[in-house]
Amino acid sequence: MSTNSESRKFRLFVIGDEILSGKRQDKHMSKLIELLSERSLSLSQVEYIADDRDAITAALKRSFASGDIVFSTGGIGSTPDDHTRQCAAAALGLPLKLHPEAKELITQRIITMAEGDALKADLSNPDNLQRMKMGEFPEGSEIVPNPYNQIPGFRIKEHHFLPGFPVMAAPMMSWVLDHHYHHLFHKQDFIEKSFIVPLAMESSLTPLMESIENKHPGVKVFSLPSVGDPSKGGVFARRHIELGLKGKEADVLLVLPILRQGVQDLGHETHDLPIIGA
Repeated sequence: MSTNSESRKFRLFVIGDEILSGKRQDKHMSKLIELLSERSLSLSQVEYIADDRDAITAALKRSFASGDIVFSTGGIGSTPDDHTRQCAAAALGLPLKLHPEAKELITQRIITMAEGDALKADLSNPDNLQRMKMGEFPEGSEIVPNPYNQIPGFRIKEHHFLPGFPVMAAPMMSWVLDHHYHHLFHKQDFIEKSFIVPLAMESSLTPLMESIENKHPGVKVFSLPSVGDPSKGGVFARRHIELGLKGKEADVLLVLPILRQGVQDLGHETHDLPIIGA
């Protein structure tokens, strides 16, 4: 598996019927993008998966073979619709085992929540035996601490399995990045620059975009069309395209004036994006 920072890809699995049915809105993707961006990293792919054992297992088999760094949210509880722990074990051909540190953390949580009630604190009662299943991970896993309620997630083979609750998953994502991937921070030479082209059609700009990429293979051209928003005023009130480049800083800064001049040569205006906070 390569450890070259430029070759490492970060991916996200969001698991749960509630996301695909629309009962809940996914907040994990935007948060992970934010956390990665703060560290000069980027998200490569997101996959939404229903609470289906075959689908989750198949996705994880492919993912474990990819060598990518993966965050998976949802399905690590102990109710009948939680399958992720079992699917991770199946995908790796490993047994589920109660992790000793997870057992201790869950025990502490049970005692705390019992508030002195001996029956509720009894680890042999059915409810607590069920809770203890949340500490059963594929053999060889490490825990991912959960500062919200101490019930840990787990990590194995660069896959990090977290709860479906964003309030729990977000700090756990931060912990994983800071404790296991600090060596990748701020290593990627990558920037994005763009400008606004009012009233342009993508079809008229496509030949220029293709020509730029053919002549300058170090950059990627992107276009984001918009129908406009009258409430924003100015060029943003009308139909427009945000046109830009992604790539290494030196390449982007070299090619951006060429792209802008090409757009102007086609008879279009160009406008700089406003500086955020200005």
